[in-house]
Amino acid sequence: MGTSDYTRNSSVSESNYMFPTSVKEVEKLGWDYIDIIIFTGDAFVDHPSFGTACIARWLQHFGYRVAVVPQPSWTDDLRDFRKLGAPRLYFAVNSGAMDSMVNHYTAGGRLRHNDAYTPEGRPGARPDYAVSVYCKILKDLYPDVPVVIGGVEASLRRLTHYDYWQDCLKPSILVDSGADWLCYGMGELPMLELTRAIEKGWSNHQIEKLPQLAFLRKGHARAAADVIILHSFETCRKDKAAFARNFHEIETHANMLRPMTIVEPVGTGYVQVNPPCPPASSSQMDSFWDLPFTKLPHPRYKGKRIPAYDMIKDSIITHRGCFGGCNFCTIAAHQGKYIQSRSESSILKEVRALAKMPGFHGNISDLGAPTANMYGMSGKDKGKCAVCRRRSCLYPSACPNLDRSHERLLALYRAVDSVKGIRHSYIGSGVRYDLFLSPDGFCDPSGKEYLRELVLRHTSGRLKVAPEHTEDAVLAYMGKPSFRYFERLREEFDKINREEGTHTELVPYFISSHPGCHLSDMQKLASNPSLNGIWMDQVQDFTPTPMTTSSVMFYTGIDPRSLKSVFVERDPQRKKEQKAMFFKK
Repeated sequence: MGTSDYTRNSSVSESNYMFPTSVKEVEKLGWDYIDIIIFTGDAFVDHPSFGTACIARWLQHFGYRVAVVPQPSWTDDLRDFRKLGAPRLYFAVNSGAMDSMVNHYTAGGRLRHNDAYTPEGRPGARPDYAVSVYCKILKDLYPDVPVVIGGVEASLRRLTHYDYWQDCLKPSILVDSGADWLCYGMGELPMLELTRAIEKGWSNHQIEKLPQLAFLRKGHARAAADVIILHSFETCRKDKAAFARNFHEIETHANMLRPMTIVEPVGTGYVQVNPPCPPASSSQMDSFWDLPFTKLPHPRYKGKRIPAYDMIKDSIITHRGCFGGCNFCTIAAHQGKYIQSRSESSILKEVRALAKMPGFHGNISDLGAPTANMYGMSGKDKGKCAVCRRRSCLYPSACPNLDRSHERLLALYRAVDSVKGIRHSYIGSGVRYDLFLSPDGFCDPSGKEYLRELVLRHTSGRLKVAPEHTEDAVLAYMGKPSFRYFERLREEFDKINREEGTHTELVPYFISSHPGCHLSDMQKLASNPSLNGIWMDQVQDFTPTPMTTSSVMFYTGIDPRSLKSVFVERDPQRKKEQKAMFFKK
């Protein structure tokens, strides 16, 4: 669907009102009905970095009346779930910007003492497994109203997955939650199609053909040339190798431009996951941001601090997606492998508006995306991309069809810095140095220029990068390039500091206890001379999260790519010993 296909519903005029969260706010708007009510585990911030705001503003743009119920109480008389009544079309549910279990617990299973997405960082404002808890309540109170789930928690649990916190395989979240529909990934395009279909009164059979939806049905799925049928949930629970094979198929199709429909039997029925919408075009991406976001927390919070908002309020998102293919990362599984970039004019329009925001002091905290320097990058021959089945465009080596020039990105940086009111534009997002550098040197002149400008103009004292480990055997299980790339990066980085008389620090991120990592590997990391003089404070113990290759390896002890066994450290004490090696330099 192209931008020209979108026609506004003229029944409701667009405005920049803040979405209502209470009966009084609904009455103030003069509404006698609500089309969609969104329940979310986060505080509501009307900013494009928050998925709830993105979907709410997008649907509002097409004339739908949207209300939001942020962080509803689930332990009382359920008044938060009752207060707005039933919507005209459906309830929408997400856990917030994070999986609720990752939000709540550390890798060691300890309860976190703060929640960045809650006013004043207060913990305990959402339940464990928030999507399922919210859905069950809504289906009990309003059994005839459709419930649509989405966001990170639903998206990454759409099929059988390993749950680290219960240490078991769980079926699709559709089974536990009882939701009618699951919209996975970035949801603007499919949610609009689904909303229109529900409004038109389409049957379930008609809606089942829409892209980027998953649903649970009774009976047996149809066999067809464009359908891949996985091992059942019950088979996966009995046979870890079957689960590993399932995941290999899921991941392969998640990284294809034209994947097949995926069906996974469960109980007396099956979960079906339809192929996604095509990657958003530049004009579509611009339309997602060309909406009247206030870029502020909801007035209901009356000035209370929301830590996650403080982190992103002065940031600018340039694109979506990541083709890095790291085995422990969920970005591609949710945002997609193919880079979807905004136009320079759209980004500059937002920068100019940010420069005029009250309280803005001239410094953009982050001009980027999951991987900041992938902006505008794609394959040289799009036909080859259309049939590609690679999980990563960078590992084990860079795809020869990948255009890695940083010229367009450098031009964007300079255009942003020339905007009146902008003092600095910093890159706080991750940077893939193997996009412009190899152990033998720079990939092209633009890469050398990019690193120099990144260090001198776009780094606020510390350049953070993610080699993740020093040992190539461990890095192979992570899907990360050889540590020799980092060694070359440090050479070039130190050279720039010497030549310019600057004192920017290089801060590497590392992971302990990843599948394939022994204590001896951590000992080698701790003694690696290339890390001399670097303060090792950006370290973490591996946390298995749903729908990653690494979590599958952790649970099964099998590499799903090769079906060969892999060492996994599960003993809590030995995991602590691995992490402690970071600090024994």
